[in-house]
Amino acid sequence: MRRSLALLLPMLLALSAQANDPPPSKPIKPASAKEEASSSASASASAKEERKSSSKESKENKESAKEAAIRAKEALAADELAARIAERLSVIRKDKEDAAARSAPRPVVRPSYAPPVRRPEVAKPKNDHGTNSAAAAGGLAVSHADIHWSYKGEGGPLNWGKLNVANAKCDIGERQSPIDIRDGIKVDLDPIVFDYKPSRFSVIDNGHTIQVNMGAGNYINVLGHNYELLQFHFHKPSEERVNGKSFEMVAHLVHKDADGKLAVVAVLIERGKSHSLVQHVWNNLPLEKNDPVQALTTMDITDILPVKRDYYTYMGSLTTPPCSEGVLWLVMKEPVEISPDQLAIFSRLYPMNARPIQKNSGRLIKESN
Repeated sequence: MRRSLALLLPMLLALSAQANDPPPSKPIKPASAKEEASSSASASASAKEERKSSSKESKENKESAKEAAIRAKEALAADELAARIAERLSVIRKDKEDAAARSAPRPVVRPSYAPPVRRPEVAKPKNDHGTNSAAAAGGLAVSHADIHWSYKGEGGPLNWGKLNVANAKCDIGERQSPIDIRDGIKVDLDPIVFDYKPSRFSVIDNGHTIQVNMGAGNYINVLGHNYELLQFHFHKPSEERVNGKSFEMVAHLVHKDADGKLAVVAVLIERGKSHSLVQHVWNNLPLEKNDPVQALTTMDITDILPVKRDYYTYMGSLTTPPCSEGVLWLVMKEPVEISPDQLAIFSRLYPMNARPIQKNSGRLIKESN
């Protein structure tokens, strides 16, 4: 019995120790080459995907940056274009303003001068008596401060002397014309010898009157002195008065001698019957100012003279700027007539183109006895 227990006890201890030991772990099977290759391929694919993803993101970032740069460039170009457009519009606006300022109405300025008129083909005189003789006509009369001489307003007779220094005689002259012819002394004056003949002529509206430029070869002789006819023109009413009486119109026949001295024959005109020579002039009136009409026929200026050739004579001046003195005046005592219709034609063009009466200043006036 004891022997059996002794044998059983070691067996029980052995079983108890076996029960307390942990169960043996399963041995780890080493990975095969195939599995390692698969694992390596998977890792490589994963890395490739990451690089691809990274490359794609980098490309997208570059494209985004490029698009941003393009948009910035377009915005800058748009700003520059807008600036150029604004600058161009400013230039155009300024050009329009300058053009408007240049095209604004301004007083017409025509230099007043007195060129010699010896041939109607070249004669385009601008002043009333059509000569620029330095001795007789006092040279050129240039407009001043954009005001041209006229018969009214700022350029009227009271201001002629102030428009230019060349017109000083208009203010300070002592032998100015026209005058009121009175208190003359009656003497046996030598008759004026008129040596006129049919001549070619042209008609011009010079802005101050209707003027007829005559061809060469027409003369008068006064006290043995010859003067050649240059032109004649009209004033309304008559510039000269006789004992206070004014006439409807007057024709001034302007002559010049070899020394450039002037002699003006004045023919007074009153209302009455029609006058053939005046009608001849009216038939050739120009359509535009300073645009002469060359007549196709001739004119005999003798036809404008009165039948009776008695006259008044005195020394005076041009009746327009520069108002040069030293002009011999010969005023016919007998007037001629023109019809109301003929008078109305001139009145429509120049209702008033006469200088006011000037002071006599004690000058001697002689008249035919």
